[in-house]
Amino acid sequence: MFYTNETRIKDFFILGFPGLSQEYYGPVTALLLILFLAIAFGNIFILVFVKCERSLHKPTYLIFCHLALTDLAFGTVTLPKVISIYWFDDSIISFYGCFVQMYFVHLLGTSHSFILMVMALDRFTAICTPLRYPVVFTNTTASVLCGLSWLMPATWMSAIVLDALSLPYCNLNIIAHCFCDHIAITALGCHDVQRVQLPAFVLAMISLLLPLGLIIISYSVIIVAVMTMSNSDGNPFKALSTCTSQLLVTCLFYMPRCFVYLANILGFTFSAPVRIIVVMLYSLLPAAVNPVIYCFKTKDIKEKLKKRIFTILGKRVSAQ
Repeated sequence: MFYTNETRIKDFFILGFPGLSQEYYGPVTALLLILFLAIAFGNIFILVFVKCERSLHKPTYLIFCHLALTDLAFGTVTLPKVISIYWFDDSIISFYGCFVQMYFVHLLGTSHSFILMVMALDRFTAICTPLRYPVVFTNTTASVLCGLSWLMPATWMSAIVLDALSLPYCNLNIIAHCFCDHIAITALGCHDVQRVQLPAFVLAMISLLLPLGLIIISYSVIIVAVMTMSNSDGNPFKALSTCTSQLLVTCLFYMPRCFVYLANILGFTFSAPVRIIVVMLYSLLPAAVNPVIYCFKTKDIKEKLKKRIFTILGKRVSAQ
């Protein structure tokens, strides 16, 4: 029974993917488990590889590590519970446990957005002011900016979660989502829902649009600078190739979100199952793909990785 007359409910019931037939529980569980392992292995590999390779102790790769940490943490916070819904038939999450999950879900998403902005600033400084870059954008600078990208959202999300906790929750406690989302939880409040949802929506838009605006400006200036360089030295877009991985990671994060928001503004509505699947895809798929982008689209990481592989293979051949 998931209905109660108490003014404070004790648990939430996470619905997962609405309407999913039981015959698909096995394949869905296997797919989610593979996705979780890919996120865990890929991002841990990036963190360990950059840590062990001293030549990669540079601002760009330090920022990659912060992005990998947000991806790893987001997958760890969300996927195990979704897997348990279909593997162990465990759909219940405690009242306060749900709010803790909500805090980290939105903290990690917001931090990721701001770290992408730091990454764009790094590329802007490196390409537009290359002579000043080693002095201006040091490891300390990158660490401070990434630290602020964690600290600022942490304070905002604390206020948002405490505000959501102030709502009285009674009767329905079924969350039509795969994890504890702010809108899904506060929609279950008995009254004053808009009072809580409006500030959260405003902060969400600021967290999305402010970094996105600065990122667009940064890469626009970079493109103009690259075009100027190509006209003068005959080496078209060579500098832009250093931004390939950053641009791919940024597009994977922002484009699906902007598409969903734009569709809502234009009046296109998605059914609950489709909406949940889309949210899960744009929240989790980039976390699994990003490490591949770092390895194969970043020259230094790719070269160091090849060197390590050839060294290992060479030792095995000589041992035989």
